[in-house]
Amino acid sequence: MRIKWAAATVAVASAAAIISAAPAQALASVDMEKVLLAAQIDPRRADSAITPGAKDHVLAVEQALQAKGFLAAQYVDGHFGTSTTTAYTNYQKSLGWTGLDTNGIPGQTSLQKLGDGRFTVTRVVTAGTKITYQGKTINTRTRDMLKAAEARLGRTLTITQGSYNPGGVGASGGTHDGGGALDLSVSGMPDATKTDVVRKLREAGFAAWWRKPSQGPWEHHIHAMAVSDPHQSPAAWHQSGDYYLGKNGLANGAADDGPQVTRRTWEEIQRG
Repeated sequence: MRIKWAAATVAVASAAAIISAAPAQALASVDMEKVLLAAQIDPRRADSAITPGAKDHVLAVEQALQAKGFLAAQYVDGHFGTSTTTAYTNYQKSLGWTGLDTNGIPGQTSLQKLGDGRFTVTRVVTAGTKITYQGKTINTRTRDMLKAAEARLGRTLTITQGSYNPGGVGASGGTHDGGGALDLSVSGMPDATKTDVVRKLREAGFAAWWRKPSQGPWEHHIHAMAVSDPHQSPAAWHQSGDYYLGKNGLANGAADDGPQVTRRTWEEIQRG
């Protein structure tokens, strides 16, 4: 009896050792670049179409939001629409955050907190730090993008309005309240140069347009939004989505009037 009992004890111990040695199940991986792009584009769509390549990553985010009680099951579909945006905003508020930190855009910290125990975050996008550049406030990601555009142009551009400027210019409609926003002077530029500036900005990852007095209460200038900047204001975020959908980024929702380029984010451009 003692021999049998000892054998049984060894067998149980061996089984426990095997179980404890078994590798833990790997967490899902969420690509932040894809989620950010979908979060900008999908709410601006007229339907529930899905941003190419983003479905599985958005689904993982939506499933986590549902698990925390912020999103109804019917909206867990891979489309980062207005319901998902609202759910994400409410989740950000639940963290005790306010202001731009509750813009409904998945930032690094909120996304990693949401994914705790559920998914890991890859291809992290950060806006960098706030800096003063040409006497205006922008962030380092936007500065680097601007410098890349200037290198393509072979000239320096003058910023007339930067970022993080809530209520600064009423005609801007809140697009400069957060990060990633620039207005640039076109003083003395021929029309062909203005168009080329827009092209080079777009090739550096900006949603950019040459704004004309016939379009609103402003003088000629170039308006640029750094696509996928997680510090964007909701108004800027909508413009970035409209750009990807071939629109002009204005309230009239008209067709894009700028030069056509292959639309790529700053991170995609850096990878070549």
